[in-house]
Amino acid sequence: MENIYQAISGVMNDIGAVGKDSKNIQQGFMYRGIDAVMNALSPAMVQHKMFVVPECLDHSREERETKTGGHLIYSIVKVRYTFFAEDGTFVCATTIGEGMDSGDKATNKAMAIAFKYACFQAFCIPTKEMVDPDGESHEVKERDVIKYTQPRPIEKEEDRREFSPFDKPVEITNMNSGISEKQIKRLYAIAGKAGINVGDVLKVIVHDYKKTSVESLTRDEYDTICNRLETKV
Repeated sequence: MENIYQAISGVMNDIGAVGKDSKNIQQGFMYRGIDAVMNALSPAMVQHKMFVVPECLDHSREERETKTGGHLIYSIVKVRYTFFAEDGTFVCATTIGEGMDSGDKATNKAMAIAFKYACFQAFCIPTKEMVDPDGESHEVKERDVIKYTQPRPIEKEEDRREFSPFDKPVEITNMNSGISEKQIKRLYAIAGKAGINVGDVLKVIVHDYKKTSVESLTRDEYDTICNRLETKV
């Protein structure tokens, strides 16, 4: 029986270099594919009675948009690979893999990348090109920049309502009338001094002027009502 260190050395001696036999379709460069790595490793690992067990430590996925409007799933995995020898001794290697796919293969690609580079580094497989897009390239649309606008000011309570002399809120239904909020408050204040409540003032407006609110009064009508109330004071 040989321990894990002897087994790894034996595998390294047997596999030699892995050539760049795969071609990236979009960009045309050559790279070392996962198939080539596994085809080179498998006989050597069998010969030295080694096997490997993966354990996914972390996994994240998100959807991205291509420049042409398509959608891709982007997956990242963190995997720990434990290489065992016949006598039970072992070593671990943890790597990160990333993969993109328009279907359901993004995680598979990410795991393949993680394993390939774990093998490259654990067995020191000779290679000149460590950056490997795995034979395909995707053009990803830039993320939209969030633009922040000045928030609208919060209305003050006094801007949304008016008060009677008894501090009872009365809803203003027409803010574009000729009667200002200050004038309305003055009207209610005069009525309060005359001992007349807001409800009675509104009844007079409806009966005498056929209006539904103080705001709908004309300036002349407003002045007339104020004068009538002041005489009662």
